[in-house]
Amino acid sequence: MNEISITGNLVNAYYICHRKVWLFGHKISPTSHNTNLEIGKLIAEESYIRGKKEILFGSVKLDLIKEENNTIIVSEIKKSSKGLKAAKMQLLYYLYQLKLKGIFANGRLLIPKEKKKLDISLTDKEEIELLDAISNIEKLIYNKLPPKLNKSSFCKKCAYFEFCWS
Repeated sequence: MNEISITGNLVNAYYICHRKVWLFGHKISPTSHNTNLEIGKLIAEESYIRGKKEILFGSVKLDLIKEENNTIIVSEIKKSSKGLKAAKMQLLYYLYQLKLKGIFANGRLLIPKEKKKLDISLTDKEEIELLDAISNIEKLIYNKLPPKLNKSSFCKKCAYFEFCWS
């Protein structure tokens, strides 16, 4: 297997489904016309129009970035707060990647449909958890076989549903 490029989506998936991490890491694409993926993209495109959008930074794609009170705020836009821990860790991954380049920023999770804004900061404790997750993601992807199926509340709206459960 080639070099693994860890992305925010992989970090997010790690906190939802290890099988999804393996599939995504092996470049197995989800169903292309998944309604939930399309709705998520539409919400990200139509919300917060005045901010800078989709800034690419290495393997990181930032949804929104702005400056407030001399502090860089990196925002991640989500459809709902259902996978809040996963979304938080994805955003912390982005803050960590920026930190590695000497850019110190704070994060903000934006959930427009719920009118929620959650401010996030990368603490030493969360950085340790994140590094552990990254290590585990690499181990998952290097496995020759995907993890066993483990049905959860996320499955029915997952873009990989048909792959796993058909």
